[in-house]
Amino acid sequence: MTVLSNRQTEILNIARAHGRVMVEDLARRFEVSAQTIRKDLNDLCDHHALTRIHGGAIIASGVENLAYEARRFVAAEEKKAIGAAAAGLIPNGCSLFINIGTTTEEVASALTSHEDLLVITNNLNVAMLLYRYPRIEVIVAGGAVRRADGAVIGSTATGLIGQFKVDYAIIGASAIDQDGALLDFDYREVQVAQAIISNARSVMLVADSTKFRRSAPVRIADISQINTFVTDVALPARLAEICQARDIQVVEANPGARDADEADTELPPAHTSVP
Repeated sequence: MTVLSNRQTEILNIARAHGRVMVEDLARRFEVSAQTIRKDLNDLCDHHALTRIHGGAIIASGVENLAYEARRFVAAEEKKAIGAAAAGLIPNGCSLFINIGTTTEEVASALTSHEDLLVITNNLNVAMLLYRYPRIEVIVAGGAVRRADGAVIGSTATGLIGQFKVDYAIIGASAIDQDGALLDFDYREVQVAQAIISNARSVMLVADSTKFRRSAPVRIADISQINTFVTDVALPARLAEICQARDIQVVEANPGARDADEADTELPPAHTSVP
């Protein structure tokens, strides 16, 4: 294996700290050309340390998830757009589950102007976002709190979820396989997610396009169990075909941001675009 240069090592350290790095930012930081940075990123990808995204790179996925604070910086603008689009599909006066995830938290942030909502969540960050709004009632699942990100996980949380039947479930995923498998890293979190899916009349998946290029070891569900998928770009061809066949509504929250390098491999489904 080729030894990394000092600049490449520093780039990797920045990516580990913030979840992602962008070509233009790195070019300014190191006072080199964008072409030089792209070569550095490609070298790091060849070492399986990074994965390329549009305009930059993220830490390559493995058997462990990124730290919560790092995940917040990955595709941050895309997640915000997804959150706003998803919230726009939620009517006033309904009940919903909101699961763990930085994208589901963006949905919660965009729901604060809604009225007469009942929100059941195993995400302490969601509870802290919503509890102060008088027209939103918040119920928090009990159980062990995962220190890394405020997730309430385990059998106690699963049991409370099972006592409800709600209108909508808002769920995320750490990775989405091309065959439609929704994947995560922690089987205890997956058990709660499966209970949420089973006890909702309509299930909405919120996930940005970086999840199409990641892998995780634990199956949450299959895309066929989802009613609506809110993402930021057109889906990869195989996944788009599955959504079309299963009559899953696909909403693109930021359809203009697709990576041109991937355009030839993607088939736009029948979908709704949200500017």
